[in-house]
Amino acid sequence: MSEENTDVLIVGGGTAGITLASQLLASEEPPRVTIIDPAHVHYYQPLWTLVGGGIVPREASRRTMQQVMPRGVNHVRDAVKSFDPENDRLTTEGGTTFTYEQLVVAAGIQLNWDAVENLPEALGKEGVTSNYGYDVVPYTWELIRGFEGGHAVFTFPATPIKCAGAPQKIMYLAEESFRKRGVRGKSRVTYASATAGIFGIPKYAAALNEIVAERDIETRFRKNLVALRPASREAVFHDLDGGEEVVLRYDMIHVTPPQGAPDFIARSPLASDAGWVEVDKHTLQHVRHDNVFSLGDCSSLPCSKTGAAVRKQAPVLTANLLAFRAGRPMSASYDGYASCPLVTGYGKVILAEFGYDGVIKESFPFDQAQERYSMYALKAHGLPNLYWYGMLRGRL
Repeated sequence: MSEENTDVLIVGGGTAGITLASQLLASEEPPRVTIIDPAHVHYYQPLWTLVGGGIVPREASRRTMQQVMPRGVNHVRDAVKSFDPENDRLTTEGGTTFTYEQLVVAAGIQLNWDAVENLPEALGKEGVTSNYGYDVVPYTWELIRGFEGGHAVFTFPATPIKCAGAPQKIMYLAEESFRKRGVRGKSRVTYASATAGIFGIPKYAAALNEIVAERDIETRFRKNLVALRPASREAVFHDLDGGEEVVLRYDMIHVTPPQGAPDFIARSPLASDAGWVEVDKHTLQHVRHDNVFSLGDCSSLPCSKTGAAVRKQAPVLTANLLAFRAGRPMSASYDGYASCPLVTGYGKVILAEFGYDGVIKESFPFDQAQERYSMYALKAHGLPNLYWYGMLRGRL
């Protein structure tokens, strides 16, 4: 057993943790910052849609943690075992106790592959794939480019997920690929989603519904994938409105796994009833422990779980945490901003931008509900560079 002390302790070295650390260290009086994360590799996951669509190599989405870690951060390769916020400390799986002045929890979201019966065993073979895993995402393109007709199914689970547009983005790329290769006429494409509709913001939902209709994509809403039968290539869905079980036979299926708060957070005194780190939705400060903050996917913030949301959350949390350290009022406020570049085909993107309560917050002087190449170029080329060379370095 050993003990260490730091000013600001950040749990998680993903998008949220790295961005926040960079901003804190760029302040006039930077605190000592420690990041706890066991990972050796950092991923820019928004690229995985384009990897699955055969557009970019998956290697473009990864850097070593050493490459992205801000200079001056103490990076501890360990995992958190338990939190003790009453005593301003936590314990790692490696047996180290850390004490802190402020704690920031930015540990991301947990992929619960085993919540779908037979999914872990089936993944990556016999027509079962997912863009939510670095190891399996190349198989998505293998299936799409080799598809010779049949039933292609794309799913969305009955849980919050990171990037809520991703399950349908790959569907649009697959459908267009089928058309280009001349197999669309003997193909059935189905979007089977636990959600009530195609998208949660009416403006963008209207545009997407038109696309779905034009491309003859079948939608099955309020259907939650609960099991796979790999031997017979059947997907079993629970009808969330109390109807009968739905079974769809597939030739290929792209599964978005159920997701939730990491277990070590969900069982901790920091968690809400739903398992997320329970914070004020504007200040990002914990509702019970004043010196604890959270941002990103593991927080209880009622917004989309996207990197774009983190880009707006990080400066708010930075300002409020530094104000808290200085004994000043916390005046920065997060408005729920999130963005989703909805890839609707090769060279086409609808850029959805919105805040709390579905308020539209578009950045460009045109109707962003229209498919545009310019927004695709931003998604494929602009945003990755802004991420690696801007956001992770604290320049937002």
